[in-house]
Amino acid sequence: MPIKLRDILEVRGKLKVLTSGLRIGGSKEAIGLGETDNPVIRHPITGLPYVPGSSIKGKLRSMLESKYCPGTQQDGLPCKCGNCVVCQLFGCGDSKNIKSPSRLVFRDCPPTDETRNTWEQAGVSTEIKTEVLIDRNKGLSYGRIGPRTMERIPAGSEFHFAFSLRYFEGDDVPGYLRLLAEGFELVEKHYLGGSGSRGYGHVAFVAEDGKPMAEHLRQLAANWPGGK
Repeated sequence: MPIKLRDILEVRGKLKVLTSGLRIGGSKEAIGLGETDNPVIRHPITGLPYVPGSSIKGKLRSMLESKYCPGTQQDGLPCKCGNCVVCQLFGCGDSKNIKSPSRLVFRDCPPTDETRNTWEQAGVSTEIKTEVLIDRNKGLSYGRIGPRTMERIPAGSEFHFAFSLRYFEGDDVPGYLRLLAEGFELVEKHYLGGSGSRGYGHVAFVAEDGKPMAEHLRQLAANWPGGK
């Protein structure tokens, strides 16, 4: 069956790091003196932290699959059915079951000019958090495991955020938008990046009009011409 592209909807806004630092790990071939061995991902030219679009897409998908996809609820793996709305939006987890192209593209998120200026004035763009594994019975450091240092993007930082939704003839675009709105709310209630159970990754998504991203998407859905 032919799949005719109708158009591509672009949505822009900001990703805000709220009350706790955000950690999305990078890699380092060599560790300098005094540097952490758990760095955040940075742009190779500017050296500034950014938030990969893949991290946002993956978190949104996993939250929605955990709620709506029985296969994921059983094995914890990406949905492989190829038919559900999550597979339609994010892509099928099994190439043999692909029924149609994925709809979503998430852009990498660079820091806003205001955040870059704040980092420049402070002389830092990240924070180093030291953690220690504690023996619950003794209240001391556990065994011979020493402190570990984690690099995080500090609370209050903001990033440009954008994603696009391409839609085809027959697609339920309002349904897609409502599902994405729920996904953004779930991520905001949970966390983005790593170490969320230890307080990292409290974020919010805000649309260009200043409204919460979920509210903006639901309004787009409500006003969509013809309901589809």
